[in-house]
Amino acid sequence: MSSCVFCNIVSREVPADIIYEDTDVLAFYGLHFMAPVHALVIPKKHIESIMDIKDEDQSAIYRCHVSIQQVAKKLGIAESGFRVITNIGKDGQQEVPHLHYHVIGGRELSWHM
Repeated sequence: MSSCVFCNIVSREVPADIIYEDTDVLAFYGLHFMAPVHALVIPKKHIESIMDIKDEDQSAIYRCHVSIQQVAKKLGIAESGFRVITNIGKDGQQEVPHLHYHVIGGRELSWHM
């Protein structure tokens, strides 16, 4: 088992409630809901953060962004709107060192900083 929980979800060593999957991307419900809808979209390839994306990752990153569209439609938030967030590093509060996009919606969102 890998030390990366998201890699373990990809390999099915850790269970998750999967919303969407293709060859490059996995989307599943987050554990800590910030809104009525909170999903995570990750590349299946382990990329620690945006700061670690390489040229050869272009396809996986593109697929993540296109998959966010599919997740938003499936979860019923595509029309009303939603937020996509990715945290980078300690100060950005990245809790899992695997690139992931939070897809958050289902209500009007505020901005608390």
